[in-house]
Amino acid sequence: MTKHNTVDPASRRRFLKASLAAAGGAALWSSLPSLGLAAQSAGPLETRSAKLGFIALSDAAPLFVADEKGFFAKHGMTEVEVLKQSSWGTTRDNLVLGSASNGIDGAHILTPMPYLLTTGAMTANNVPTPMYILARLNLAGQGISVGKEYQDLKVGLDLAEFKQALAAKQNGGSPVRAAMTFPGGTHDLWLRYWMAAGGIDPNQDIATIVVPPPQMVANMKVGSMDTFCVGEPWNEQLINQGIGYSALTTGEIWAGHPEKAFAMRADYVDQNPNATKALLKAIMEAQIFCEQPENRAEVAAICAKRRWINAPVKDIINRMQGHFDYGTGRVVENSPHQMRFWKDNASYPFQSHDLWFLTENMRWGYLPTDLDTQSLIARVNREDLWRAAAAELGVDKADIPASTSRGVETFFDGKQFDPENPMAYLDSLAIKKLA
Repeated sequence: MTKHNTVDPASRRRFLKASLAAAGGAALWSSLPSLGLAAQSAGPLETRSAKLGFIALSDAAPLFVADEKGFFAKHGMTEVEVLKQSSWGTTRDNLVLGSASNGIDGAHILTPMPYLLTTGAMTANNVPTPMYILARLNLAGQGISVGKEYQDLKVGLDLAEFKQALAAKQNGGSPVRAAMTFPGGTHDLWLRYWMAAGGIDPNQDIATIVVPPPQMVANMKVGSMDTFCVGEPWNEQLINQGIGYSALTTGEIWAGHPEKAFAMRADYVDQNPNATKALLKAIMEAQIFCEQPENRAEVAAICAKRRWINAPVKDIINRMQGHFDYGTGRVVENSPHQMRFWKDNASYPFQSHDLWFLTENMRWGYLPTDLDTQSLIARVNREDLWRAAAAELGVDKADIPASTSRGVETFFDGKQFDPENPMAYLDSLAIKKLA
């Protein structure tokens, strides 16, 4: 593993201690929007600019809101550009370039991607680009959809009939395909977990293809795939256009699962620690705004704008508000699996969650099984900066996790992931492809 420069633990402790001291008189997070707290900082901003990428998905809403509601400017970051990327591959390529070479400094990103860039596992010629995860942007809220040709099956968590239908289609000489958005990314892993739990080997029984999120619906319409996993609003749009239906929302696979992250190039953060915290504080305030039920309609309207997602509000608002019509007659109001932006520690980047993503990438052969995950997570996950930013912002200590681990996680098929013993989890899985 290539070594990268990082902040030593003692410096991190001094930094955190100073930040905590500067944040005396913390206010309850629920009061933040009305109080309009002035930004507190451990020092002057090194820069007021940053170029941040996003994909046209509802879970990028904190970046849209931070821009539209002036939270970046409030915290002194007056020259932030939030730039649409055409695909996760483009996001990767522009992060590798960096803003100095007309790329970007950071992004709304699939949680595993900063690790895949830092290790060089998914970069050109496997050249590492050191990255830091600074926050989680949301929990849950993705979807797995199925084409209209399988409407009668009402596919869900039980895949027995779908497996038979796919096999029959293949035996008839037609290809069967499952689409995701980036190899080793969250959508790839949700799709693979779901299929493998149902006895479908994603490496043997079906071809997996990569399709950018905004192109999923159009590709399903022309028959490019039988099923796909993607974020909103594309699952809802598929239903509204009569092309397919939702098999499940991904929170049904793993309740309250981590999803997107806010990550930046390590060199930007190392050179601009105060500016980084200012960006974090702006995004945290935006997450708090997005979480509040009374703001969800406005957030959906912001997301729908041409500069952001560029989709009809009707494709966005229902699931943003927790109303899930699966397109099969199944309707769930106020779904427990709706997207969370702040509630349930949605913003905090638990290291235990990063470990699960690394373990699943080992499972499917994207990363080697002898990877030193502890060392890698220590380099990439900057929860120390999240804690410092939260303290400066005035987040109540009760809303800041005491541990970097959320503990044992349980999946819909009964499998458990204990971050203290990830190999036991990996050994328990029947279908896998290990590097």
